[in-house]
Amino acid sequence: MMMPSIFGENLFDDFMNDFSFPAFADADKELYGKHAKNLMKTDVKDTEDGYEVDIDLPGFKKDEIKVKLEDGVLTINAAKGLDKDEKDKKGKYVRRERYAGSLSRSFFVGKHVTAEDVHPKYENGILSFKVPKEDQKPIEEKDKYIAIEG
Repeated sequence: MMMPSIFGENLFDDFMNDFSFPAFADADKELYGKHAKNLMKTDVKDTEDGYEVDIDLPGFKKDEIKVKLEDGVLTINAAKGLDKDEKDKKGKYVRRERYAGSLSRSFFVGKHVTAEDVHPKYENGILSFKVPKEDQKPIEEKDKYIAIEG
């Protein structure tokens, strides 16, 4: 589409340059630490009898993490709140801040997995657990002869 030359190349070139949304980068750092961008990173290792799963949850406490298994889907929820109150010597508020956040991640592990099969362990900011593989039924090998016509 051709535009009149009075507008230049783009009508809205400088329209939004001075406008920006406020950045709340410190809230994530306060709430989740310096690894805020890397939350819920997950490593899944395939072993002979199942899968070993490690999920990074830095800054969370064990009681802030929930693991739920329903219809073959394993869901990990982590929620955190942070209250920060600062008062001057007379007890008047100088600043009050509250942060809250939650993370959730789900994995399909199969309908064969029960809650008793999964034993999550939280240590040093890493949630670890194993998920068993479904027992493979041996395939019967049958000779596959082809009939000859004629």
